[in-house]
Amino acid sequence: MTYEEVISDIVKGVEAVGAAIMVLGGLGALVAFALAWARPATRPGAYVTLRQTLGRAILLGLEVLIIGDIVRTIIVDPTVESVAVLGMIVLIRIVLSFSLEVEIDGVWPWSRWRLEPGAPGAGAGADDDGASG
Repeated sequence: MTYEEVISDIVKGVEAVGAAIMVLGGLGALVAFALAWARPATRPGAYVTLRQTLGRAILLGLEVLIIGDIVRTIIVDPTVESVAVLGMIVLIRIVLSFSLEVEIDGVWPWSRWRLEPGAPGAGAGADDDGASG
């Protein structure tokens, strides 16, 4: 067995782990959604939690898949064409990751500070520190 074959097998394993993360994470999110939907007290937030959990599973799976693509391109097939394909794959996955994060958090990444307690506009009374203005 050659070095390239070993690395190729490792990459296949990494890709399988990435796919498993997405599939098992999705199934886990659906089970958690069903359990939350079954209880009236948690039903109102069940859908939002489902979307966030699914998004996180997809994000993590994509990150692992990118690792596999990078290793394959650098070690197994280091041609200009494969590097260009890797660049496009990474670019597409970055856009997917970015849009998923916006979906999960509900804000643009550069506006995330607005979610922090005490940030101006974070909610009623969030910036009330007792000092007179």
